[in-house]
Parts: sequence; structure tokens; C-alpha cells
Amino acid sequence: MEKIKIVFLGDIFGKIGRKGVIKLLPTLKKEYRPDFIIANAENLAHGHGITRSSLQEMLAAGINFFTSGNHIFDKPDGEFILAEKDAPIIRPANYIEEMPGQGEKILNIGEKKLLVVNLMGRVFFTENYKNPFKTVEELLKKYKNEDLAGIIVDFHAEATSEKVALGYFLDGQVSAIIGTHTHIQTADEKILNNGSAYISDVGMIGAKESVIGLDKDQVVQNFINEAGMSADIPESGQCIINGIYLEIDSKTKKAIKIKRINKLTEIK
Repeated sequence: MEKIKIVFLGDIFGKIGRKGVIKLLPTLKKEYRPDFIIANAENLAHGHGITRSSLQEMLAAGINFFTSGNHIFDKPDGEFILAEKDAPIIRPANYIEEMPGQGEKILNIGEKKLLVVNLMGRVFFTENYKNPFKTVEELLKKYKNEDLAGIIVDFHAEATSEKVALGYFLDGQVSAIIGTHTHIQTADEKILNNGSAYISDVGMIGAKESVIGLDKDQVVQNFINEAGMSADIPESGQCIINGIYLEIDSKTKKAIKIKRINKLTEIK
């Protein structure tokens, strides 16, 4: 059996998340020996969007490619980077067409081709995203004649109901449906009946003692006082590294294995 081994890392949140990647990625490489490493980068630069320097830092650390989500255009660099033809990052495919960047990309892993698709959920979002179910359906038609070894979908969504529904909708059509956005790793990783790997959310890479990456005390006070104040991002302490290890049969494009990655490292 020929297989592709992928490590997919959850949302990298701010400087502590980037430091966590730099410190622990060599250990993950040694443990899993992946052919390719993907990470969600929408929170890379101080929790909102990307900058050229933060993206380059993660490429230098060993991540090969990035997906994103609703914060990808929060900083000006995001728009310019995504407009570049060979950008190592995609944005959700169901953004309106006027937005720069691609929503999917074929990546070469040796002689094999892997299609990576990024989608945004619509439940609990006020933005005008297109229907992710119809969007991915059209994308799969577009690539149906490509000789692909696997297809991975990053579904950046809030509601678990929407994520689970997309998982069943795509089961057997793609290799993996990987949920991102909530920063809380779920314990529902599985291979669905028709061979697609699924997890509702891979989690994040960020401060462990936090509220989805933000200063826990400030966020608690916001809830108590019903305030909408911004919160800081811790820059030191324990950093949680969440993700999944995925194996795909490159002949059938079916998932062979999905395993949660959940590790801690100390950042000073």
C-alpha cells in the first residue's frame, strides 16, 4: 500500500503559538515522519491575520503549506500575499469572488498530488459567505479528472452541527474533513463509513492557560461585566500544540489512520 503521511496543525495563535511550533515541530517530525505539514495560519500575527514575516517564520520552522479562515484579511499583508500566484496559503473558497487568493490548491508531494480545500462555515457568522456545501461540490467536479492521491478539506466553522453535516456530505468523496476555528480540540476523530477521516476541530497552538488563546482573567472579566473589551495574548507559559496525524491510501484516496496530536511545551 502506498500512503501519504500528513501532519495538520490547528490554528497557530500569536507569538506564543509560533514559538511553540518552532520548539516542538522537530519532535513531531521525528515521531510521525510526515511527508507534508499543513497548518491553519489565520491567527498567526498577534491573533489576527498574517504578516509576511510571521508566515516566513513558520515556513522556516518546517511547515509546508497553510490554510486560513475568517481573520485572514485582518492585516494588509494578507491581501497582498494571497494575490501572489505561488502563495503558500489559501483562503476559504466560499468567499466572494472579488477577494484575492485561491480557495483550493494542488500540492506536489514527491510524484503525488494532494488537493487541499479551505471552506468557511456560515452558522453564527454574519459575513456573506457562499454555501460551503455547494462550493465544495463544484470544486470536486472541477478536479474530478485530476490524478489525485488525496483530498483534504479544512472546514473553518463555528457550529459542530454544520461540521458534522459536511463530514457526512463529503464522506467517500474526500480523504479528510478537518474542522478548525474554535481552538478547542474535539475527541471525535474517526474514519467515516465511506473512508473519509473526520474531526470536528483540531484545536490550536497557543497558550494553555487561556480562553481560546486570550488572557483568561481579562476574558472572564469581560463576561462578568458584559464588556466587549479586547484581551491580551499571553506570550509565555505552557503552550498547547494540537493537530492530527493523518495517513491516506494514495491509490484509493481513502483515509487509513487519523490520530489526535495533543502536546505541551514551556515557552519563556
